[in-house]
Amino acid sequence: MLVSPARKTPDMDAPTSLARGNLWNKIREWATAHPYWTLTIAVFIALGPFLSKPFNMDDPLFIWTARQIHTHPLDPYGFNVNWYGSASPMWSVTQNPPLACYFLALAAGILGWSEIALHGACLLPALAVILGTYRLARRFCDHPMLAALATLFTPVFLVSSTTVMCDVLMLAFWMWAVVLWVEGMERDATWPLAGAGLLIALAALTKYFGACLIPLLALYILTSKRRLGRWAGFLLIPLLALGIWQWATQTLYHHALLSEAADYARRTSGFFSGARITAVMTALTFTGGCLSATIFMAPWLWRPRTLLALAAGAALLAIALFCQGAFLHGFYWIQGWFRFSMETQIVLWAISGALVLALVAADMRTRRDASSWLLALWVLGTFAFTGILNWTINGRSILPMAPAVGILLARRWQPPAGRNGRILIPLAASALFAFLVARSDYLLAAAVRQSAWQTYEKYGRGPQTMWFEGHWGFQYYLTELGGQAASGKHFILRHGDYLAIPVNNTNLKMPPGPGEELEADGPRYLTDMNINVGAGFYTSKGGALPFAFGPVRPEYVLVYTASSLEAKP
Repeated sequence: MLVSPARKTPDMDAPTSLARGNLWNKIREWATAHPYWTLTIAVFIALGPFLSKPFNMDDPLFIWTARQIHTHPLDPYGFNVNWYGSASPMWSVTQNPPLACYFLALAAGILGWSEIALHGACLLPALAVILGTYRLARRFCDHPMLAALATLFTPVFLVSSTTVMCDVLMLAFWMWAVVLWVEGMERDATWPLAGAGLLIALAALTKYFGACLIPLLALYILTSKRRLGRWAGFLLIPLLALGIWQWATQTLYHHALLSEAADYARRTSGFFSGARITAVMTALTFTGGCLSATIFMAPWLWRPRTLLALAAGAALLAIALFCQGAFLHGFYWIQGWFRFSMETQIVLWAISGALVLALVAADMRTRRDASSWLLALWVLGTFAFTGILNWTINGRSILPMAPAVGILLARRWQPPAGRNGRILIPLAASALFAFLVARSDYLLAAAVRQSAWQTYEKYGRGPQTMWFEGHWGFQYYLTELGGQAASGKHFILRHGDYLAIPVNNTNLKMPPGPGEELEADGPRYLTDMNINVGAGFYTSKGGALPFAFGPVRPEYVLVYTASSLEAKP
């Protein structure tokens, strides 16, 4: 007699489903009850994989200054550096105040100068930004955790937080200055306002852009209380600090570095040039790409008809500029499929950038309160600085608006009752994408370091001199090994010497003769800095996109000898 097997009934799966549901509910309840710990864990999970990232781009300038501070703390820029082809005083090369370098010097004194040590120290400012975003968002929206995570899971924040430059530290001071200012005004309390004034000063002495907080917070008060008061006195603290810095640098270096940085931005931005519309369009593209969480969340925030209208408008503007021919004139060598791919990506991220600006407009239309004015001026001021005033368009200039955009996204999110979890889908997609961009930046830095090591291993161990052009991480690591930067005034390649040139770099004078190639594998299909695919996260002079998809050639170095330079091409 055959007995049929027992069938699975829904009740048999109930304990497993119930257990999973209970686990998820417990996690959600714990995260809700401990938001600061939850965000701390999220920051360490997001940035922990990049602690060993090699130094690259402008990292060396900050590290060299920190080493100078370590031995001469009152003379941060009292040394020479070859960054533009000849030895120059550091004060003439850098355009940033030194507070971030003091932070690195302090961290290195405790932890050492390794990549892991300095990146580990830089986790603290990154964490401060995210916790500050949450603290401010609690007053401005109903979903502060969403605002903080939407800030964390953007390419611009993850990439910037894996450098040792000044941007994230400046933003940390910025965020908590805003928090203390808003809370101090609400309670009419003296100490929070005084603390905010001090933090504004620290932000401005970390990166001059931090001084923009002075007019921003003044306008916030005028839009809320519409009268002058004793609060205005606290904004004199950062003005006094900047004045002291101006005087100190004039005394030390016979050059007032604050005014010289402003003059540098004016001279190099081309404010009155006819290409300004192109720069604004590039800023829109960088805004959309760097803050890509906006486009991932857009279907949950906008009606399809509104989304279509915004997308069509941004796409038509980009296409019109393509047809004009001026937008990508500087990248004439990119043709064929690669040109089409770059233009398609520009359209995509221009749409995302338009959505960021639409968030500002929609929030102003629906709320019209002091917080709306603060967020709007925060975003639009940063956008105007990036596209009009700054000497170049880059992700580092976009970074300060990331927390404001995260809060705007959370203010826009109005889920049906009991359906808050829907936003986890685009948030997870945004986190994955931001991680991939940060990983490509990590791989690029690793390839640059590897190319420097390979070059020295093959050509630099003999009695001859290992000269090189180019800067960024290649200069840092090759100098550490004993290479010497070529100087236009005093450089002579003698018999037996070598000259190495990393092609994906800057400040190069390519010789006409043939050179031997050395390759190091880096990112393959996504990169944030490669002129051949139009990616220029660190400067739009290297690409019209903050990052680009497409086949990426390995990092390669051309090595020349005196005889190869004498050969005709």
